[in-house]
Amino acid sequence: MPKYVAFLRAINVGGHIVKMDHLRQLFADLGLANVETFIASGNVIFDSKSGNARALEQKIEKHLRENLGYEVRTFVRAATDLAAVSNFKSFSASELKAPGNTHYVGFLSEEPGKEAKKKLSALSGPTDDFAIHEREVYWLCRTSFSESAVSGALLEKTLGLSATFRNVNTVRRLAKKYS
Repeated sequence: MPKYVAFLRAINVGGHIVKMDHLRQLFADLGLANVETFIASGNVIFDSKSGNARALEQKIEKHLRENLGYEVRTFVRAATDLAAVSNFKSFSASELKAPGNTHYVGFLSEEPGKEAKKKLSALSGPTDDFAIHEREVYWLCRTSFSESAVSGALLEKTLGLSATFRNVNTVRRLAKKYS
């Protein structure tokens, strides 16, 4: 049975507090197996007979909206794909290792089109740089997140797509554990 990771937006931020045992139960109620959570920021690992990640996203989003009372955008990736996501060479090794730089991965609802990619490249500058590969956007922030002029909301607006962001270290830990 394939293993998946669901990256959830709007879990344990902005007043939307969900206990991890409750979140695991919500996933189990959908018939998903071996449900685990990874840190309390909306990372849920599970097994499913389904081979269709998009259908799983829709099913999970609907169930969470019905049970939590608000929209929880859901981005499902096969656990086997996380190694490729975490190892994608979006920026030079020296940039990634430079003091004060932080690397994020944004999981997108779909692959951005040419116009969206052009708009995103216009946001690149001395403090922020971006790369896109398939349904992920890679963000190199050369300052503290709070000092950047870019935010997840701005990136969503620029791309015209829903997204949720994770520190690349979280993605790498998930990939190492589940890929």
